[in-house]
Amino acid sequence: MTKTVSIGIRTPTVLVAVLLACGAAAVAFPFLWMLLSSFKPEREVFRLPLSLLPDEPTLANYVRIFSTLNFGLYLRNTLAITALSYIGFFFNALAAFAFAKFRFRFRETLFMVILATMMIPGQITMIPNFLIINGIGLVNTMAGIVLPGLASGFSIFLFRQFMREVPDELLDSARVDGAKEFRIFLFIVCPVAKPVLAVQALLTFIGGWNSFLWPLIIARSHRLYTLSAGLALLRGEHGNDYAIQMAGASVMVLPIVLLFVFLQRYIMDGFVISGIK
Repeated sequence: MTKTVSIGIRTPTVLVAVLLACGAAAVAFPFLWMLLSSFKPEREVFRLPLSLLPDEPTLANYVRIFSTLNFGLYLRNTLAITALSYIGFFFNALAAFAFAKFRFRFRETLFMVILATMMIPGQITMIPNFLIINGIGLVNTMAGIVLPGLASGFSIFLFRQFMREVPDELLDSARVDGAKEFRIFLFIVCPVAKPVLAVQALLTFIGGWNSFLWPLIIARSHRLYTLSAGLALLRGEHGNDYAIQMAGASVMVLPIVLLFVFLQRYIMDGFVISGIK
């Protein structure tokens, strides 16, 4: 009887594991194909019969996109946008601290307004944002690209969910010792909130790295294009050069894939701790 129960419990577990492994392989195969094809000469990419591994591995595709196709410039722009996005990360955390630990008039109403912004698609706000950015003369500037994305209702909501659980007694003790609110935020709340801060730091990086449509709208010259915009341009100018496109896509996608592979546990833990299902 004991063996029967053990087998009955183990069989569905093994079946689920096999199905998940097959699903993971199916999802990973296109990325593997893209990465390996980026090391192939153009004539090998769709040569029949198809082969996964390159017969003549080469870095010529990567050399070309960085030497003649401005991908070095697009990479610097993307890194700059991602770094500047962390200014909003800091101020979103400050706003969440205020909503979580301070009592002021219309606090709940204001927070509901912030939550309501999460329900508005970004495409709807692009025209008003563009009119504002154009009105203050920031079109075709890095500031114009970064500014509209600094405030995030989701970030404030995520931080607030966690900061509400920080004991008030801990903050009161710091106030009794003479600590000011900003010092309490930096040296007490932030260290306690490390899990959710780590999650949002990752999400901020991913959002900045994948920025495409808004930079394409604001930038009037290639000097402000991001990797995503450069990749779209690459497909337009080199539509039949698939090896070049695979190299550009690998530069764009591989850092995000590696980030998820190595840090996915921290992302999931942060969501669970913050109370988001």
